[in-house]
Amino acid sequence: MAHTDLKAGSGETLDAKLALLKSRLEALKSVAVAFSGDVDSTLLLKVAHDTLGNSAFAITAKAPMVPAREIEETRAFCEAEGIRHVIVEPNVFDIEGFANNPPDRCYLCKREILSCLFEAARANGALAVVEGSNLDDDADFRPGSKAVAELGAASPLKEAGLDKDSVRALARRFGLKVWDKPAYACLATRFPYGERLTEEKLSKVEHAEYALHDEGFIQARVRMQGDAARIEVPPADIARLAKPDVRGRITEKLHALGFTFVSADLDGYRKGSMNETL
Repeated sequence: MAHTDLKAGSGETLDAKLALLKSRLEALKSVAVAFSGDVDSTLLLKVAHDTLGNSAFAITAKAPMVPAREIEETRAFCEAEGIRHVIVEPNVFDIEGFANNPPDRCYLCKREILSCLFEAARANGALAVVEGSNLDDDADFRPGSKAVAELGAASPLKEAGLDKDSVRALARRFGLKVWDKPAYACLATRFPYGERLTEEKLSKVEHAEYALHDEGFIQARVRMQGDAARIEVPPADIARLAKPDVRGRITEKLHALGFTFVSADLDGYRKGSMNETL
């Protein structure tokens, strides 16, 4: 799989960080975990529920920039683990400025969604909202982290000194099948800053990426610029993407979705490529 070479330190170091994570959660007494289904929030939810029992539950935001498959994965995980799952549906297009897709779009969106999560957390008896940022997240351009700080959501993984490799190592230890799940970012990140966002555009990109996933390209992005789709896959996968049969199936599906032009980015997938214009 994609992340078999983990460099998370010794088992003793991981044990110490896990103990610190549990201690932090115990101090919070009851928590609502902002749960998106990625490896970070899944590990956090698992440890929180193991530590606090029914005093820990999941809250997931269902919104147009979150693929439906991701929401279904959160439902399935909580059902399998016997964890209470609350789903909120914030209307992100009611957020002033969001649809204009400014560079601080993530902040505007995160603040609104977290506000909804806090409201739902209080209504369901939680004393705190926790979210899954890890130490490595500080190295990327993340305007949403400002909203986390302003609203007072706790980041126990970061507080316990866990970086992404440590998170994956612990998730693997717990037998979580998402331990090597590729990093995910909301669908709004597929558009250049300043290009107006609509539910139709977000859905178009969502289904274009399904076409790639269904062909086995798990780490993939479809960046939309006007009526053109720019596909990013890891450099090692570009040759497979270009195979006539694979290319034919994907372009057929993307043209059917309404993309006039379909191209492959020869630089390959890289995290936050739309930030390169900033």
